[in-house]
Amino acid sequence: MTTMEMVGAPVEWWKGQRGEWYVAIQVALFALIAFGPATAPWLPAWPAGVAALSKWLGVVLLVGGIGWIVTGGVQLAYGRSLSALPCAKASATLIDTGAFALVRHPMYCGGIWVAFGCGLWSHGPLTVGYAVVLTTFFAVKGSREERSLTERFPAYRDYQKRVRKLIPLPYRWPR
Repeated sequence: MTTMEMVGAPVEWWKGQRGEWYVAIQVALFALIAFGPATAPWLPAWPAGVAALSKWLGVVLLVGGIGWIVTGGVQLAYGRSLSALPCAKASATLIDTGAFALVRHPMYCGGIWVAFGCGLWSHGPLTVGYAVVLTTFFAVKGSREERSLTERFPAYRDYQKRVRKLIPLPYRWPR
């Protein structure tokens, strides 16, 4: 602990005590997905049949992902737990119903679906690659957040055993 922290002085946001860097990286990844190059000249074009199917699948993932984000966000806001930072707010409550009964991080799940939806819709192999990076990032950010939630809510460990972390159903990422 630094001297500044010991005397109760505020810590600068950029020191990342509450995970501020995670938010900055998350914003940068979403900006890359939305505005970055979708493909490169040396990458082959998608075959016509695959391109048509990927457009429709991309739209389904985009709409479904937005649904996950909105549903999770509303539930967190209603429970006074909504925060971009990967640490539990003082006013937070443990939510394990609704979207949270299907996946522990529905907003991250939605972000992943939106990212892959963008890649498929735009036929962008680079965008699909960005979505893979975002998925890995959310796994890491989610782990940090879950350490905070486990400290705050003893029942969180049982919740972790019952509900998947990022993607519902057959997904097998380390819990």
